[in-house]
Amino acid sequence: MKALAIAATGMNAQQLNLEVIANNVANINTTGFKRARAEFSDLLYQVERNSGVPNASNQAIVPEGAHIGLGVQTSAVRNLHIQGSLVGTSNKLDLALVGRGWFQVETPDGETQYSRAGAFNTNAEGQLVTIDGYVVVPGITFPDETSEVQISRTGQILARIGDDVELQDLGQLTLANFVNEAGLEPLGDNLFRETVASGPAIVGVPADPGFAHVQQGYLEASNVDPVKEITDLISAQRAYEMNSKIIQAADEMASVVSQNL
Repeated sequence: MKALAIAATGMNAQQLNLEVIANNVANINTTGFKRARAEFSDLLYQVERNSGVPNASNQAIVPEGAHIGLGVQTSAVRNLHIQGSLVGTSNKLDLALVGRGWFQVETPDGETQYSRAGAFNTNAEGQLVTIDGYVVVPGITFPDETSEVQISRTGQILARIGDDVELQDLGQLTLANFVNEAGLEPLGDNLFRETVASGPAIVGVPADPGFAHVQQGYLEASNVDPVKEITDLISAQRAYEMNSKIIQAADEMASVVSQNL
């Protein structure tokens, strides 16, 4: 009985849907986290009768056929790159992006990866780094006697050295954009990797057309909506229960048949 296998695919799909929702809720307080959504598509169809072919007496065309669906499959888990709200902090090195764009981060093996989490700090050499110690690209180094840091919305970094009256220009932050942000590969630790699907990084200056501007002293919060996640959770739970009821009904029907044989 095909209903058993069909309902089983539905239960597997809702199990994955539940896992995606659970990960969203788990990261509700993760800086720069982008919620994900499971996408599904129907499986192949078994053709019982074709449409558009002559009927049995060859006197007319069959207007519609009979195609039996064989269930559902996972087609994608899509990260929704929607702007998160801004949370004020007292750290002058905390940076939030308002709009499209990604901070560029260099990993120890020399690979450039991308992040929306702007919780930055300095390492022992004075370099601007992420909370995991990865250097922010392009490299910015703060002198030892830096007493004040100002970062403009265009990403220009100025610092006061000691008691100097004039601010010193330390460099310019750049951002990366992608034609297809959904094609980026999530790696964990708030990092993403460029893929063939995302297209190559398009590097530009903050506040340029098509690029986000920088907000100093803020962090971008997760874009997870608790109310929506609870609604999706209830929907997934109900769908899972319905598929289990179908399996139970199909099993009871099959037992009736076997008892009457």
